[in-house]
Amino acid sequence: MMHTLKPKIRETRWDHKVREAELLRIWEAESLYKSRFTISEGENVIVIDTPPPYASGRWHVGGASHYAQIDMIARYFRLKGYNVIVPFYADRNGLPVEVQVEKTYRINAKEMAKTIEGRREFLKLCKEFLDKAEKEIVGIWRRLGCSFDYWPNGTDSEEYRALTQATFIELYKRGLIYEAERPLRWCPRCGTSLAEAEVEYEDEEGLLYYIKFNIKGSDRSLTVATTRPELLASCAALAYNPKDERYKDLASKIAITPVYSHELIIVEHPAVDPNFGTGLMMICSYGDEEDVRLFNELRLKPRVIIREDGIIKSEAGPLAGLTVSEARAKIKEILESIGALEKVEKIIHKVPKCWRCKTSLQIINRRELFLPQLRFKDDIKRIADMIEFKPETHKKKLFDWIDKLTIDWPISRDRYYGTEIPLWKCTSCGETLLPEEPGRYYRPWEMNPWDKCPKCGAPKEYIVGDHRVFDTWFDSSISPLYVSQWGRNNEFYEKVSSYILRPQGQDIIRTWLYYTLLRVYQLTGRPAFRWVRITGMGLDPSGRPMHKSLGNIIDPEPILEEYGADAFRFWAAVASRLGYDYRYDPGKVKTGRLLLTKLWNIARLISAFPEVEVEEYTLTDKAFMALFEDYIIDVDKAYSDLDTYEPGIKLYELAWDVFASNYIELVKSRAYNRDRLFSIDAQRSAWATLHKIFKGILIAFSPIIPFITDDIYRRLYGKTVHRERMPEPSMTLEDRAKYAGIAKKIIEINKAIWSYKRKLKLRLKDKIENTLILVSKDLEEVLLDLESLHNTKFKTYIEPPKGAESIAPGVYVVKVDYISGSL
Repeated sequence: MMHTLKPKIRETRWDHKVREAELLRIWEAESLYKSRFTISEGENVIVIDTPPPYASGRWHVGGASHYAQIDMIARYFRLKGYNVIVPFYADRNGLPVEVQVEKTYRINAKEMAKTIEGRREFLKLCKEFLDKAEKEIVGIWRRLGCSFDYWPNGTDSEEYRALTQATFIELYKRGLIYEAERPLRWCPRCGTSLAEAEVEYEDEEGLLYYIKFNIKGSDRSLTVATTRPELLASCAALAYNPKDERYKDLASKIAITPVYSHELIIVEHPAVDPNFGTGLMMICSYGDEEDVRLFNELRLKPRVIIREDGIIKSEAGPLAGLTVSEARAKIKEILESIGALEKVEKIIHKVPKCWRCKTSLQIINRRELFLPQLRFKDDIKRIADMIEFKPETHKKKLFDWIDKLTIDWPISRDRYYGTEIPLWKCTSCGETLLPEEPGRYYRPWEMNPWDKCPKCGAPKEYIVGDHRVFDTWFDSSISPLYVSQWGRNNEFYEKVSSYILRPQGQDIIRTWLYYTLLRVYQLTGRPAFRWVRITGMGLDPSGRPMHKSLGNIIDPEPILEEYGADAFRFWAAVASRLGYDYRYDPGKVKTGRLLLTKLWNIARLISAFPEVEVEEYTLTDKAFMALFEDYIIDVDKAYSDLDTYEPGIKLYELAWDVFASNYIELVKSRAYNRDRLFSIDAQRSAWATLHKIFKGILIAFSPIIPFITDDIYRRLYGKTVHRERMPEPSMTLEDRAKYAGIAKKIIEINKAIWSYKRKLKLRLKDKIENTLILVSKDLEEVLLDLESLHNTKFKTYIEPPKGAESIAPGVYVVKVDYISGSL
């Protein structure tokens, strides 16, 4: 019998191209990952607020790895017995698709939206574009083996938009929505206002213009440095720092603007940087947010000279009809011609840009709907302290952003592909009308739910729907409410609201994370999450962010084709520690592929041996099971901290270095027992241990490499690995420490002997002639395993003999000629 043991797994290699596709079909047929919204008594549940990616194009390797990591965490919680809700749906609202469609079809959304039919056609084109892009994204995560439950109803579905509108209606009724005219950042290209979180700043080379101002009733002039000379016509004051002695005599004097001859009051203010330019600052409406603040504080009357389309108004006289950049060049010429331009210097300064189209932004007065946020700053910090951040360091970024907020959140947008604002206005009496049936989806620009005005009785012809849509973050920020069934299955929501996980990138802390915390708190009074898992940015191999403009986008599909999903996922798991940026590393993908080959070869070997139960294990087997349990405890702890890096590294080390290179090599002879050197009980102990450790490795590794682990598990154990439970330690802490220490000794002995043989230019299986290896007395019971592995005689010692050569701590080599008597 001992000589007829043959592997049940005959294939010499694992073909990922065939097997991964087949396993995807099996998983689909078995409905392994369908969301279940019923909770059994005592059942643990976790809802993962999967980031709905914007369906605007293909993922690069950074995006693909981010979602692969989310899947790893979901799979881990299933191994722990949780009912895991981890949906996938797309974020489909907002500007990006509008910009893409306008470019693709060379059309103008604003022109089309002037008629209901035109707006419908534009929205249809947007939806078709999104459908195609979403299909490509879904194809990638499915190919990656992500166990998401696909919800085709994305954020542009009637279901999602109705929920967004219901939250708005609720907040409106509570008095948390108001409409006001405020100076706001405005994108001339997109034709809409932006919230603070949507403004990005880029360093650009510009010019600093030194402009002369006369002082009223004096021959004296002042020179003011500015990067925005085109705003001269909108200036209302000049300011200097109260500590700046150069200008102390100017307080309350009047300066005269060149070109326009407007009178400007001169004031002291600590906001002025005395080291910038000449130490004097123009206060215009509006150059930046500081101007906005100062206009309010000093009660100055604004004169906004830039139109919504970015063209200068007639109030700017000779600059009227020009773009901002044209006006800047024109005013320079005019100032030079009248001797009012002292000099011009080059400068690198930060320029506000639209986060979507990268157009330079302006500040104009706009009447918009606002959601209060400034008065909730302390509340959001308080509830954030109730959430576990992984890693904790990223909480500071959230708090820093909250501290920077200066205005309430403008939530209305003059765009089209988004959730419509469910408001109507009676043009007869001016009453604002709110729908009486929250839960329906409303499109005010094409529907009217009223027969007459409920206040004045005017017929429905007098009732006009709001044409605007919500800021896309107003939609996205209710994602945890959507996935936890808030407002639709409140019994389920109450059970799971304390067990919601948000995984996301650090780049959207100030948007998606912040807005979600704000919105959920305003609606429920609760923290949105129990855990927040923050990842870094996906970078190219050189450490640069991947952008089309840099030409360094790395497509995951060719990598998946060549190396397989599991190899890619291994790189994704170990690319970096949680919270740090991660580079794409082809070397780690190849390492992952070699790992799969190693696991397959281990499986082929172990498949030759039956899985048996034994009452007593050998010391070698106990030792390596104890060490295995040590590793599993560390891996379990790391997974529970929402980490994939530590589990990936630890399991690789366990599978390759500990199990394959040491334990299997150590017991291979005993498992086959071809020479009958071992007892049947010792042989069966090896079989049992090989299966027990390998099963545990497969289960613990299955969140990271789900394909090969499931394939092997099905072949060896006749069922899927993905319905198993995470291995639990069976030894006491004391026994585990004792036996794991022996396993570590054995590993050090193996390393020392292999190193010694290489030094003698011997192969690892070669015998060291006329030599004894001496090891400590506590290893007496493992000598036969060591001798079988190293093909060399071993003995234990109490005291090492004189002349023995130490090759490692506690390990000695002794020439047989030197031995006399018993040791």
